[in-house]
Amino acid sequence: MTSKSIREQQTKLKEQYRSQPESALQTMSATGNVSQATYSITLPTHAGTVEAGLHAAAGGSGTDACSGDMLLEALVGCAGVTLGAVATAMRITIDHATITASGDIDFRGTLGVDPAAAVGFSNLRLHFNLNTDATVESEEKLISLTEKYCVIYQTLTTQNTITSTSGANEDVTPN
Repeated sequence: MTSKSIREQQTKLKEQYRSQPESALQTMSATGNVSQATYSITLPTHAGTVEAGLHAAAGGSGTDACSGDMLLEALVGCAGVTLGAVATAMRITIDHATITASGDIDFRGTLGVDPAAAVGFSNLRLHFNLNTDATVESEEKLISLTEKYCVIYQTLTTQNTITSTSGANEDVTPN
């Protein structure tokens, strides 16, 4: 995809979303099959099937994908795609870029060892290593806009509501 074609495609979408705001709302979903015997879940993805299991620090073998790693990978993936699109819009050429996400987990929380220990990530960090034709100020703006428009970044930094339901044929998509 060229920078011209992405601009053209996004211009058409922006026009559509302005004139038909309801067309901008998309429901995304993921479904996996749980295996209690292996403490894992099989997730069909666009890139193939992923077997996710317990992290080694939670008693897993360490051979399956870890959902915590997958969350960080989703953040890096989204930030990378967004960075590229924003750089194109800003007419910045990226010669090389790497993005690293990291975060801290106290496994005492998820294992129920210490009720005061949080369950989940704390201190998430996102590091950009950029080699571009832009000034330092433009790179700072590029990172700022990447954070602003990255769906996963915004989801993680904004308080959200998650509704859990159960039932054999429960539909989790809105009407």
